[in-house]
Amino acid sequence: MERLYNVNVEFTPDQLAIRDAVKKLCQPFDDKYWFDRDHDGRFPHEFTRAMADGGWLGIAMPTEYGGSDLGIVEASILMQTIAESGGAFAACSAIHLNIFGPHPIVKHGSPEQKERMLRPLIAGKDIACFGVTEPDAGLNTAALSTRAQWDGKQYVVNGTKVWTSTAQQANKILLIARTRPIDQCKKPIDGLSLFYTDLDRRFVQITEIEKMGRKAVDSNQVFFDGLPIPASDRIGEEGKGFRYLLDGLNPERILIAAESVGIGRAALAKATEYAKQRIVFDRPIGQNQGIQHPLAESWCELEAADLMVFKAASLYDQGLDCGQFANGAKYLSAEAAFKACTRAMNTFGGYGYAKEYHVERYMREIMIPKIAPVSPQMVLNYIAERVLGLPKSY
Repeated sequence: MERLYNVNVEFTPDQLAIRDAVKKLCQPFDDKYWFDRDHDGRFPHEFTRAMADGGWLGIAMPTEYGGSDLGIVEASILMQTIAESGGAFAACSAIHLNIFGPHPIVKHGSPEQKERMLRPLIAGKDIACFGVTEPDAGLNTAALSTRAQWDGKQYVVNGTKVWTSTAQQANKILLIARTRPIDQCKKPIDGLSLFYTDLDRRFVQITEIEKMGRKAVDSNQVFFDGLPIPASDRIGEEGKGFRYLLDGLNPERILIAAESVGIGRAALAKATEYAKQRIVFDRPIGQNQGIQHPLAESWCELEAADLMVFKAASLYDQGLDCGQFANGAKYLSAEAAFKACTRAMNTFGGYGYAKEYHVERYMREIMIPKIAPVSPQMVLNYIAERVLGLPKSY
């Protein structure tokens, strides 16, 4: 807890140029575009294609495979700008896995795997989903029961994953499965292996989960019935998949936090503009402190959360320990953005409940970082134990 970091979070001209370029690219994908996707549920292929053509899908990937080899700071700027443009989590989730998901491949894949797996992802030719969460395991990743058994020639996967985003669209899956029974392992996290392979529909049943928001980006339950995986699609050593997966957890939480701040800012901007224009009792409602103060408080909370986001991102890019800041950023950003969306709804009053004003869409989508990829309670447990030195509570 005594460890202190002095991190400069002032953006460079190049980083500001990233923000401006992404903001410009997002302009055609306006409120109406995302309003329509929220209604028809169609995957935003035009948006993902524009991002791929602009070279943004490989922002944090190595240059030798078509990426830009930039850091999580730059990736956070990218994703925050997309969220703040009004695309919210529907836009971010459409490309999210490309940004953080391949990191275990980058760090632990062979040169042949990197060439074969990363280049099509960066070019937008492959769409991947992430098979981690299971119905009976939740955040207890060590308790995963999906099996990948070696039959002498290949691995054969049986089991179930849940909340697998973009599986309806994906042709690839980054999958963690147990290759050794847990009772044969020294530690519960042993015996899990990581694969990046074809999502072959002949051996997989994908059932979409109807959900509260983010209709354009599907969430699914995925049932594996004898999915064959060649050994060449296993990332790194057998049994070390959980450790490899950890390489993506802190970047994921930082990016989720950056996106949350973006949504909060979008909601705050909508509410502020409405408060200036809405006239009640012969005066704009924004003249009333009952409207002003909650919005001003949200600005403070979002800016404070944003500092934590980019502190965590900067530490990660420097190779320094960032776990407490990545988790803290995720917690603060989700809470601040949720409050901003709630206050935007309150500012609009009854009109906030109407879809045409968009803030109700932000309200529905901001629930995602409130509960995923890690719950606020588990974040607080982590900080209490790892930072404050309190005894483990679970």
